[in-house]
Amino acid sequence: MTGHKKFSNLTKDFSAERKAKIATQTAKLKEEMALAEKLQIKQPAISRLENRTDMYVSHLRQVIEAMGGELKITAKFPDVEVTITNFENLAMDIDE
Repeated sequence: MTGHKKFSNLTKDFSAERKAKIATQTAKLKEEMALAEKLQIKQPAISRLENRTDMYVSHLRQVIEAMGGELKITAKFPDVEVTITNFENLAMDIDE
């Protein structure tokens, strides 16, 4: 097995900062993979959603609901708050 090394041997000399950065990225990828599974899409689609500057309300709702939440849109004015409800029945495929 020449040329093969244990992963732990490859990372043993990493700085604490580098190890922490790797652990953070690993945790993020695990969360994305779990969310992708809940949404029944591939992990790269989750990354694309996270990096978008704009998205459909229906997509945002699907993501929030997959994480166990509920999307409510409220317009706040100086004297009143109005809950926007005309987005509630929209449905689109998140993996466009």
